[in-house]
Amino acid sequence: MASHAQARQWPGGRKAAVVLTYDDALPSDLDIAIPALDAAGLKGTFFLVGNALVPEQIERWRAAAAEGHELGNHTVRHACPQASYPPARKLDTSESYDVPMMLAEIRTMNTMLTAIDGKLQHSLATPCGQHLAGGVDYLPELRISGLVRYTRSAGWPGGKVLDPMDVPCRWFDEKATGADMIAAVESAERSGGLLVIGFHGVGGDYLKVSAEAHAQLLAYLKAHADTIWVAPFSTVMDYVASHPEN
Repeated sequence: MASHAQARQWPGGRKAAVVLTYDDALPSDLDIAIPALDAAGLKGTFFLVGNALVPEQIERWRAAAAEGHELGNHTVRHACPQASYPPARKLDTSESYDVPMMLAEIRTMNTMLTAIDGKLQHSLATPCGQHLAGGVDYLPELRISGLVRYTRSAGWPGGKVLDPMDVPCRWFDEKATGADMIAAVESAERSGGLLVIGFHGVGGDYLKVSAEAHAQLLAYLKAHADTIWVAPFSTVMDYVASHPEN
């Protein structure tokens, strides 16, 4: 029993790990989410879409990275299946890609990120949580390529072992309250597990959670820093990869 409990411990003897991720390089990330994280002394991971970046934001993203927030790869065009957001242009759907095209786009986005944060390695969040290009799963080729360190996808793919290249993520809709998100954290704490939370807009933009609910979650995480480890995605996954007994 003691051995099993010790194997599930996180750094500092904490009971759970929580990763806060934000997609699409939205203005509310810079204007609301990052200031809220900084005020709470927490660090998040921001998966940037290349064609969503504008020149006047670059220095702000660079400053966020310098302060310890992680910048991640969310591809250049965010190609999703046609059914995910009709009526998308055919060019912007994953059906119009093939595996080499998708890997080339991930490579290009890595270069853009390196130009911003100076880091040579980044993690990926797959567009719409799926990893298909022309109907073909590109994850096997991505594993071989070495282009990214880890990959955040969507729902739990099944099985008993966490796959660092297909990490599940929990999302909350616009009706979610701070209490809803805190309940998910408490569940992870009881099980000793890892909870990756995904956001788009915070207090603005689309698929948003309210700034109030987000702030309540951060306040809870700050107040429970002795039992909950909050760190960027790649930092937590480095720990997971080096502790397979977990």
